[in-house]
Amino acid sequence: MPITVIYGSDGKDMVRQALAHRRWELALDPHRTYGIKPNLVLARPSHSGATTDPSVVEGIITFLKDHGCHKIKIMESSWLGDSTTRAFRICGYEVLAQRYQVELIDLKKDRTVTAEQGGLQLEICRSALDVDCLINVPVLKAHCQTRLTCALKNLKGCIPDREKRRYHSLGLHRPIAALNKALPQHLVVVDGIIGDLTFEEGGTPVHMHRVIVGTDPVAVDSYCASLLGLGPEDVPYITMAAELGVGNTYCEVEELNEGRQSLFAPSQTADALKLHFTEAEACSACVGSLMHALYRLKEQGKRPPNSIFIGQGFKGKEGRGLGIGNCARGFTSSVPGCPPTARAIIDALESAIENR
Repeated sequence: MPITVIYGSDGKDMVRQALAHRRWELALDPHRTYGIKPNLVLARPSHSGATTDPSVVEGIITFLKDHGCHKIKIMESSWLGDSTTRAFRICGYEVLAQRYQVELIDLKKDRTVTAEQGGLQLEICRSALDVDCLINVPVLKAHCQTRLTCALKNLKGCIPDREKRRYHSLGLHRPIAALNKALPQHLVVVDGIIGDLTFEEGGTPVHMHRVIVGTDPVAVDSYCASLLGLGPEDVPYITMAAELGVGNTYCEVEELNEGRQSLFAPSQTADALKLHFTEAEACSACVGSLMHALYRLKEQGKRPPNSIFIGQGFKGKEGRGLGIGNCARGFTSSVPGCPPTARAIIDALESAIENR
């Protein structure tokens, strides 16, 4: 079945129209349990470009309930250092869950199951595996390490925090592909209403006015990558997932209405900021804080100091320079935290500039 694209700004209505067009009700079973996995990477509202608009999830919930399906759970694990419970509240999901009597599951507190795929041992949250139908609801965004974050990478919220750290030490792409083989998803609904083409954690939002629906996460990500001017080969976990049999990079696209069908060029800001630091197996939350700090510094016309180091690869190492996060505490000066806040990093960078 082709990927379905609908343009507009009303997430609930767009999702319901797209699902009705695809006759999704024919695949529904009231006896099944449906798990909805949004992207609530941190506690920021969807208008920041970071998180899934609750109206998109509301469209899925109401469609399910209209067809007799009431066993619905929303599940997520925010990134390292942030609270999923807080994200549920700030992003509007507590209110949504109360309105429709839907269970919220904080996967940070979940038990795990071990699976083997792609030559890797993987820990996966049990609740994500236990549902009969997993509905993946990512945001179309750029990412400072993988260039794109959408359907395939969104499943990273279904693993425990210790596993998230390990994925970064493994280079992200291979374990993300293997995870998608081990954890099947049955429907992908991409929130392309507002995203961020610079930072995964939002702050520089771009209005894209669309929802994208499909059943093949590899095809969906390939299409979404093309909207950013990227090919599947530019995002290695897409081609790796295809090689593992998760899906196909080729897809047909049907558009239900007319809209802003333009491509969205990823910002070059992230690539420019990465020139100011040395990264080794760094987690996204830590890199995100540093990137925001550097971005704010450059907005003020200040030149960042030299010799900034970040990542698990610097554990136990010493040297001259500024270490970011607990893993790089062995340098001349360091900013503690896992992850440290952008504010703390800004203070350290400004101090280094003054002493330069």
